[in-house]
Amino acid sequence: MDTEQLEKKLKRLAAEHAADEVENEMIVGLGTGSTTYYALLKLGERVRGGLDIIGIPTSQQTAKIATAQGISLSTLREHLEVDVTIDGADEVNPDLDLIKGAGGALVREKIIAYASKRLIIIVDESKLVEDLGSNFSLPVEIVPFGWQATQLALDRICRRSELRYVDKAPFISDNGNYILDCNFDGIPDPAQTERIINNLPGVVENGLFVNRADKVIIGTASGTRIQERRGAA
Repeated sequence: MDTEQLEKKLKRLAAEHAADEVENEMIVGLGTGSTTYYALLKLGERVRGGLDIIGIPTSQQTAKIATAQGISLSTLREHLEVDVTIDGADEVNPDLDLIKGAGGALVREKIIAYASKRLIIIVDESKLVEDLGSNFSLPVEIVPFGWQATQLALDRICRRSELRYVDKAPFISDNGNYILDCNFDGIPDPAQTERIINNLPGVVENGLFVNRADKVIIGTASGTRIQERRGAA
């Protein structure tokens, strides 16, 4: 089994474990990304087997996949409180703080995570790091107006930021915004960095999720491993 196949196997392992924790009549936040994709497939299988849930998608992409799987969808307007959200992460540190946003849905992911009673994060073991910002850049969603000035301010905080492009054009989020991917040589104080970045004019939100995850399910070569935040229900 090559590295790519192994990574997919471990993602699926974690995702299916999380999907099995969903109970009947729950309101379920549905994350975005390659690992969450496998959770959506498993939830669709369970729905077709009789599980009754309502999903709150974090992106248009997720909504499309969930609909194809037969999962009933709604919005936070109709359900202000979410029972559990299942989502992936780009990095997880020992305190279960996260970097998220590789899929470009970080704003909606953070809104839905905040509305959730529980946030379950699913990753393969390659996403575990000692310091956030070690392997992945930090996505920051910004308004397009004057984005160069916002980038200049961000570059005083991080080592270097780059405007995200897709097909030679700036990536546009579901909210109509740009994303700057900010490179760090590690983020020793994620909470402070989250606050500093979010205080910059032009910043909508950043991909640091501090004290948000209640449980992290990790797919490893020897099976799933569970880490829970202290004090999490």
